[in-house]
Formats: sequence, structure tokens, C-alpha cells
Amino acid sequence: MFKVLSIHLKSHKLKYIALVLLIISAILVKQVLIDVVYIGKQYEKNRIITPWGEKIKSGNLSVDYSLEQALIDIEALGLNTVNVPVRIDISSLTANSATINTESKKKANQLIKKLRYQGINVILEPYPYIKNGELYETQLNPYDKDEWFRNWKEGVLKPLIQDIAKPYKVYALCIGSNFDKFEKEYALWNDVANFVRTNYQGRITYKTNWWYTAAWDTEKNGLHDTYTAKLNNPVLEKVDFISVAAYFELTDQDTNTVENLVSSIYSTKIFSRHQNIYEELKKLSTQWNKPIFFGELGFPKRNKAMVHPWNPEPSTILNEQEQANGFQAYKEVFEKESWNLGLSVFAIGKNDEFKNYYPSDQSINVINSWYK
Repeated sequence: MFKVLSIHLKSHKLKYIALVLLIISAILVKQVLIDVVYIGKQYEKNRIITPWGEKIKSGNLSVDYSLEQALIDIEALGLNTVNVPVRIDISSLTANSATINTESKKKANQLIKKLRYQGINVILEPYPYIKNGELYETQLNPYDKDEWFRNWKEGVLKPLIQDIAKPYKVYALCIGSNFDKFEKEYALWNDVANFVRTNYQGRITYKTNWWYTAAWDTEKNGLHDTYTAKLNNPVLEKVDFISVAAYFELTDQDTNTVENLVSSIYSTKIFSRHQNIYEELKKLSTQWNKPIFFGELGFPKRNKAMVHPWNPEPSTILNEQEQANGFQAYKEVFEKESWNLGLSVFAIGKNDEFKNYYPSDQSINVINSWYK
């Protein structure tokens, strides 16, 4: 039997070689047509080019997003980019290790495959999920910083680079998000940035949390001042753009007109701080010669949303227009600034009674009007 097969293969050798070459050629042609021509055209179609530079118009997916709702929201908001979170499980606020959630990673892979064919860029974010989401990353403070950073590099960032960022050629990788308690570990963060640059040739960003300053604060320019620390954070020199979670406290009023909010961005009303958010962001950009990106821009659909935008329920009174006014105010102040790279709407991908940040119909209209 084997002898007959051998004779058959030898007598038809050239035919089989030709067939194999034909199959390989078909595969290569298909890859070129899809990956280079079709997908390339899709990305080109979604670019947002304005007189003030190319812009990112993104949305942050809730960590519990659904694929179907994510795709609906991307189209409804006219987005060209999506911030895709991969859930990183952390047991407590002092834990020294973090673990990639397998199901979250699998879901991110599924979504990103779909987004590529639509020409939608991806910002990949390892999303800290502490004690099953009960606690906030802003309060995370690992007991052993050296061990935590080693684990963050080798156990979190490296697998995400190898399994998602590289193969899917994501637009950017976020190397850290809102780690207020240890953002000043400059040497360790520099090491993270260097590690990522060595293993990944794409864009990287770092997301820093909002801050406040006050005109009456005599220590506002001191070494321990939060804003001063951000201005002097050397890791920002190593990124391609600086992401800011923009939950700045603006006023002390339950409701606000757009005009009042625009004025408050230049001089905050709350506690008579008179913080000039516009100038501080611009100065941060100038300091490091990097564009500023609103890595999270969101407001709860509630009264007092502009008092504490970081609080998902600052009051029990529903107010969808107040949320929309917040987006409109930021649009009027920042849309035409060349140093502002764009925004990412917080948060999309799931809409239920608990998602107070999900954009209202009024907000969707405002968001659609950015860069038009």
C-alpha cells in the first residue's frame, strides 16, 4: 500500500507542488487584500482630520460591556477609537500581585477582531478590578512596590502585549491607570515604560487622575502638591500622549448652564478654588511636549454632576441635560486646541439602571457634534 502511494506521489509530484503553491498564493493574496487593502481603507475612512490636527474620538467600555452594545454605541456616537479594558483581578488595596482575567481577555480578543474589520482603533487598557470591583484603583497601595511592579510588567503587560497589542496592532497601550497612591514611584514607572518600549513598538500612554488646585492654597506650588508632582513626573516624557481622567470638580450648584460650566473650566467655582483647568492642562502638555487626551470624560446623569463628576451618584435626582451640558462645555473649550488629542466618553458598552455615566440622548447629540 505504501509502495503504491509512494509511486503515485512521485509520478504526480509536480502537480502537488503546484497545488501547494497555488494554496499559499491564495492565502497570501487574501491576507494582502484584507489586511492591507480593505482594513487599511477602513482605518483611513475613520480618521478625523481637523484644522487643529488629527483627533481621537473614543469611548471607554464598561468592564462588563457586551459585544453587541459596544458595536451599537460605537456607531451611534460616531467613534473612531475604543478604549478596550481587560479586567485585571486584584485581591485587596495592599495586594502585591495582579492577574489577568481569562474571560475578559477572551472577550477583548473577540471584540478587537470585529473592530479591525470596521477600521476602529483600539486603546488597550489593563483595567484594575479590585476585590471584585468593590474598591477603586485610586486607593490601591501595594505593600511591596518592587514586587507589584515586577508582577505588573511580567504578569500583566507582557502577556497583553504578546497576545493582543502586537498581533492586532492596537493603536495604543495604556501602561497604568489612576494609581494615585504610588504615581510618585518615578523610577519604577520609568522602568515600566522602558520595559514596554523594549517589548512593543506601538504607541503607549499613561492615564493620570484629575487633580485640584486652589488660588488660596499657600502650598499649591510645593513639592508635595499633586499638580506639581504631575508636572515633574518623568514617565510622561516616555509616552506618546498623556491621558487624563478628567473628573474635575467645577461648581457647587445642583444644575448649571453651559456658559457657567465653560466659565468654571477657566476658574472653578467650587470652594472658591478658582482653578484654571484649561491652563493647567495646557501647561502639562507644554511641560513634556506631549498632547493631552481626555482618557476618561464622563458625567453622571444626576443633579450635582459637576460638583463631583467622579461620583456615579452625587444625588438621586435624574438630570440627563446636566450631563449633556458637561460634554458641551468641554467641547467649546477644548475642541479647537491643537494640544488636545481628543476624548474618550466614559462609559459605554452596557446600559442599565446602574450605568449612571452612560450617555443620555442629549449627550449623544453633543458627542456626535465634536469635530464637525
